[in-house]
Amino acid sequence: MSTTAIRPAVHAAEPPRRPRVLGRRAGRATTYLALVLASLITLVPLVVIAMASLKTGAEFRAEGPFDAPQAWLNPDNFVRAFTDGNMLRAFGNTTVILAISVAGTVLIGSMAAYAIDRFRFRMRGVVLGAFLLAALVPGVTTQVATFQVVEGLGVFNSMAAPILLFMGTDIVSIYIFLQFMRSIPHDLDEAATLEGANRFTIYWRIILPLLKPAIATVVIVKGVAIYNEFYIPFLYMPSRELGVISTSLFRFQGPFSAEWEVISAGVVIVILPTLVVFLLLQRWFYNGITAGAVK
Repeated sequence: MSTTAIRPAVHAAEPPRRPRVLGRRAGRATTYLALVLASLITLVPLVVIAMASLKTGAEFRAEGPFDAPQAWLNPDNFVRAFTDGNMLRAFGNTTVILAISVAGTVLIGSMAAYAIDRFRFRMRGVVLGAFLLAALVPGVTTQVATFQVVEGLGVFNSMAAPILLFMGTDIVSIYIFLQFMRSIPHDLDEAATLEGANRFTIYWRIILPLLKPAIATVVIVKGVAIYNEFYIPFLYMPSRELGVISTSLFRFQGPFSAEWEVISAGVVIVILPTLVVFLLLQRWFYNGITAGAVK
């Protein structure tokens, strides 16, 4: 039999390509459609708030939420929100609390992870189980006892109250540091010990510099959580002089309860710093999450 007689039989046995091509195109179209819908769900509220912040009171009451403002460069609402809402003082209070809390979280979390990973002691598994149990217990259920402790320490209605709570209740950061630290070989500790280094020197000079991806991840995750936190500052710092970003924004409901365009301007002011910081540090954030997933 000639080769020309065999070729048609081979081609006839091959499955048709058109259904497979159509299937791939349909799958790709579904993927892009899902991404577009997710983007719209995320961006539409932000766009509505941004446009509302540029409208006057009459425009906001007369027009729909998707109508564009008449003047795209209208700073009046931002000026009122920033000055009448004492946003500058709120940013200062938030910065102080955030900086001290994040620094304390990094030190306490990395030290705790170093002790758990490098030291062998009795009931080590119990300690890890206690950390896990504490992470699973809802924080609201312990607020009565926490409030009594804070008041007993004499730090109620001061910046020390949220700082202590933010530093002392972050179990997730300990686990992030622990996962990274398990990838650091113990040979480095032994080599440093032979050179005469003590445990603290090993932690400070060797372990901590190697935890930079974990530190970046914790700083971003913890920083955003503290920046957005409302319940703890509102409960433990009722004074207006100690208002942070979230509580100052909430207090716009009082004098500006009917002026939603001013409230929208305040929301934009609060969103912008976190957006800028995330855009600058997103590479560290994604690298830290990816590295922690494979440790």
